[in-house]
Amino acid sequence: MSRQLNSCIVAICFLAYSLLTPLLLAAGDTVAAANGSKPAAKANPAAKTNQKSANQPKDPPTSATKPSANQPATGKNSAPDKTPATHSKKVRLAHIVIEGQLPESAGMMSLFGDLGIDLRKTISRIDKVAKDGSVAGLILDIRATALSRGKLNELSAAVTRVRASGKKVVATLDSAMGAQYLLASACDEIVMPESGTVLITGVQLQFVYLKDLLAKLGMEADIIQVGDYKGAAETLSRSGMSEPVRKNMTALADDLYDQMLTTIAQNRQLRVEEVTQAIDTGMFTTQQARESGLIDRVLYADAFRKHLATQYKTDQLVYVMNYAKKKVDTDFSGPMGMIKLFQAILGTGSHGKQDKKPKIALVYAVGPIMTGKSQSGALGGSSMGSTTMVEALQEAARDEQVKAIVLRVNSPGGSALASDLIWRTTQTIDKPLVASMGDVAASGGYYISMGADRIVAEPGTITGSIGVVGGKVTIGGLQDKIGFATEVIQRGKNSGIFSGINKFSDSERKVIRHMMQDIYRQFTTKAAAGRKLPPAQLEALAGGQVYTGRVAKRHGLVDELGTLNDAIRIAKQLAGLEADAQIGLKVLPKPENPLEALFGADLDEEREARIALRSLTRLLPGLSSYLRRAIELYPLMREPTLTIMPYWIEVQ
Repeated sequence: MSRQLNSCIVAICFLAYSLLTPLLLAAGDTVAAANGSKPAAKANPAAKTNQKSANQPKDPPTSATKPSANQPATGKNSAPDKTPATHSKKVRLAHIVIEGQLPESAGMMSLFGDLGIDLRKTISRIDKVAKDGSVAGLILDIRATALSRGKLNELSAAVTRVRASGKKVVATLDSAMGAQYLLASACDEIVMPESGTVLITGVQLQFVYLKDLLAKLGMEADIIQVGDYKGAAETLSRSGMSEPVRKNMTALADDLYDQMLTTIAQNRQLRVEEVTQAIDTGMFTTQQARESGLIDRVLYADAFRKHLATQYKTDQLVYVMNYAKKKVDTDFSGPMGMIKLFQAILGTGSHGKQDKKPKIALVYAVGPIMTGKSQSGALGGSSMGSTTMVEALQEAARDEQVKAIVLRVNSPGGSALASDLIWRTTQTIDKPLVASMGDVAASGGYYISMGADRIVAEPGTITGSIGVVGGKVTIGGLQDKIGFATEVIQRGKNSGIFSGINKFSDSERKVIRHMMQDIYRQFTTKAAAGRKLPPAQLEALAGGQVYTGRVAKRHGLVDELGTLNDAIRIAKQLAGLEADAQIGLKVLPKPENPLEALFGADLDEEREARIALRSLTRLLPGLSSYLRRAIELYPLMREPTLTIMPYWIEVQ
């Protein structure tokens, strides 16, 4: 069997070598001259592609702030020009594209090494601009991207660090919706073409209720919840929102809206009343947006390029495309070519001497929580397995070079058992442990965070939801409608507790409620101990209530508001390291190698399922996020009790 496997690997590698080598492009610095002459580029097959992209309307902006006569500066952009005076000096501007979902995890390696685009690597590239003396500023090219509040805060903070270094950051967009605009507002200037649009329409929370639909199908949800605000299953068991949940969700929407107002007002130097009026209008052409102070310049790419050259007083304006993106050695020719190809595919190679400097372990806890090993989703995303997380935390604890651990949590919760196993592991570690909350760290996501030495949340993190829910959907009525019958022989008073045909009997309901109340007691007791709060005070904050990070801090559920960088800084302090000490970062769980996935079990079935689902989402793109989350949550249905949040929040 092993000989066959080796032969298969060799065959695949030869195929990759012969077919892919001519197509591999190194991510590198591509330059575009501001005076309209042909761009100079490194001699590689990417040159033509990058020359073409340099002339697209996604042009890089730069430092000066004085607009043309017919486009006056607004608000913050009336600051003095910071441009150099030398006419012949070459000016280089970093160009970074923000697009896609920017996943927040170690994820999976790409086929040719660790080149995947994720949030942490993108922030690292932005941060490099602040320290790089060879570039004069940053062009943030914001395209179609799905960013929730936590990711927005992380990226905005990175932009702020570049601006604090004295370098200008300009956002270029073709069109701007909520998430894109909020990120762009953190930049010094926003530039859009005349045909673009700005859409900022406020905050809307939507809830779907399926009780009546299930009834028409002859199905019924039999749900037990502990906590008046724990509405995780109301979507199945009710026709509308309960009053406790409505009260909690209204408070959540109010705070999210207030954060949107204050963020735009502060970033754009507008009055809150002006921002309120703009959001109530909602839709703007770029000319209208400029007149309202929402953007700064209405220019096509070519005109903007000339404008930048004038601002920087240079005829040698260079865009550093794919700035700071990791490069790949794609020269697979010669006797060593095949070995280099193997190393690229496997993510191996010579790494020189082992780095002996102290490390911070960054452990990603991302996705719905389930027992067993973590799994990748068919439509992207992943689930967090308790086995995988326990092993990752234990590895960080054993590594003598690791001086502290940062647990980056982005999870709505899931299995109560799995959450408790992960929490217990955090309590056995004698190194400083800091929880850093991303977009969401609620219910089970809060459970695994609450034992940390310090909790750092983003202002817009959705957290809390301390409660327990369980139940099932029964199909007895559907069975009658479509004409099939079921006969049951059982022994044991409560042996039908997991039956999908009938609702819980009184006896079954009593034992499952008793178990859930005990789990809820464990949850609140451990949360109170971890947060050093009196049990009664913690109980008043529990019951399934959900908070933004900003409100959670007021209540003592988290310690500080900040980014992942802030959490790493705090971890260094707790470990006794100097603030400016050079550290390494050990990222766990380790990314899955694509060849390991290639030879994994049930690959054919999984691949067919992924292809079918992705085809469906192309036909019905509006359903993709719903399908992905439904698939992520499906494995949780085998868990007897859940600590999970019933909704997710997206900035559109």
